Amino acid sequence: MIAPPRPGQATHELSELFTFVPAHASPLAWIALICLVAYLAGAVSLWRRRERWSIPATISFVVGSAAWFAATGLNMNAFAEDLVSVLLFQQITLMVAAPPLLLMGSPGRLVLRAMPRRGLGRALRRLALGGYRSRTAHVLLHPAVAILVAGLAFPGLYLSDAVSWGLALPGGHTIMLALFLVFGVIAAAPLWAADPLPRSPSYVVRLIGVLIEIQIHALFGLVLLRTPDALFSWYAQDPPGWGITSAFDQAVGGGLVWTYGELPLLIVLIVTLSKWRRSDTRAARRRQPQEDADLDEYNAYLAAMAERGSPAADPVVRAPRSPDPSGRGSRSAEKAE
Repeated sequence: MIAPPRPGQATHELSELFTFVPAHASPLAWIALICLVAYLAGAVSLWRRRERWSIPATISFVVGSAAWFAATGLNMNAFAEDLVSVLLFQQITLMVAAPPLLLMGSPGRLVLRAMPRRGLGRALRRLALGGYRSRTAHVLLHPAVAILVAGLAFPGLYLSDAVSWGLALPGGHTIMLALFLVFGVIAAAPLWAADPLPRSPSYVVRLIGVLIEIQIHALFGLVLLRTPDALFSWYAQDPPGWGITSAFDQAVGGGLVWTYGELPLLIVLIVTLSKWRRSDTRAARRRQPQEDADLDEYNAYLAAMAERGSPAADPVVRAPRSPDPSGRGSRSAEKAE
């Protein structure tokens, strides 16, 4: 196993895990607050101009920013260098829990609507649109990228013990947290983004990607739960004074991956299936008038042939429509005379 230059040293009490100590907060926590303030300022500017902006979207972004801040700003940020379970909690929050909430807030659309159209605002709008239309954005939103991210960020990072080298680097913990958040947004964008995207995978591809990610998380969590020895050289020593072993800490991390890490993906699975069903229903409604017109035209043709005395096939009976999910009722079957 890779041996880091130094191991983590427990210097805090477990009761302080969820307290807020500004000196222990990651710079990412302050970035979360800046993003939240900027978002709320944009939403308020639209409301003052009497333009509509979704309150549910605003709530979603606020909750996502709060999760981002909690994972990087609370005292757990200091504990993560001593307990792998805490680092995994941070990672799952930044990669799986916070990104969907942030994306459902439609921050990109808010930027384009609230940003001034002159001066610096115009330049920033052009920059945002350029990034949106870039080849890089198109590549990053490929479904295979999300699967690759899940594989590298969980089993790849930990089972290779690269996590130990990352923590040993100056500022390595903060760099990893930033990458977790970026990777989480990239992986969640095709599934959760309310804004238009340069690439939108089909529902079949989305389901396959989610199922693969669920399996990756499940297998990784199982490895952590079932391995009796410490897998990571940085966390090989038992934290002094806490009465827990590194193996127990590792098992707790595996349990988090199995539960906290899987739950958002199961929600994604359910939401994707629901969206797929609604999409098919809307498509069927759009096709129905054209199909009805084709049947009417064909039956009229048969009726004209019958009037001329030519042998003709039986008229086609229009199939009854399925019940309208909106509650407007359904049309009965019709038969052309």
